[in-house]
Amino acid sequence: MLAKEINDIFRESISDYHTTNHVDAEMPRKYAENQFGQLLYLKNWIDTVQWHLEDIIRDPKNESAFLVAIKRRIDASNQHRTDTVEQIDELLSERFKNVTAQENARMNSETPAWLLDRMSILQLKIYHFKEQLERNDADETHLKSVKHKLMILQVQEQDLEKCYDELMEDLSSGQKYMKLYKQMKMYNDPNLNPVFYSQK
Repeated sequence: MLAKEINDIFRESISDYHTTNHVDAEMPRKYAENQFGQLLYLKNWIDTVQWHLEDIIRDPKNESAFLVAIKRRIDASNQHRTDTVEQIDELLSERFKNVTAQENARMNSETPAWLLDRMSILQLKIYHFKEQLERNDADETHLKSVKHKLMILQVQEQDLEKCYDELMEDLSSGQKYMKLYKQMKMYNDPNLNPVFYSQK
């Protein structure tokens, strides 16, 4: 699947979320016959919900107990996001397992799925910057700033698409190879976070 098709899935997820625009909305069941597409859609849905949770937590009118609950939800979302990225990488690694690396093959510092993570977040930025242009209360200075930033984001969109497609070509031809590394997050693990294990 080319990067442009992947971005189409990310945009579809963002559009579907905004039909309700609610962090508790149920994710639609899509791409049942396409595991890669299903994971891409899920990945962006997680990102989109978390984007709005990050907005909510910054509202100064919120009570402390509510903010704590949202922060814990964001922590859980971050873990889900990481797990999903690693699932995507495992799927892609399986695809390239029979490719013989060339003698001078290089390893990319960023795995394909973590590049997809950046692409997913970028689509959210583009969507919400475009949303800013529709505000009736924004002055010309604000709109001019938004247009400039949006232009930069759209250039970045093209660049990341190119980077992803080139990485896929390099992995397919053996010019590059990938390794899978778990993120080894500590803050959610009761055996690794001292706040948890010191209370045992």
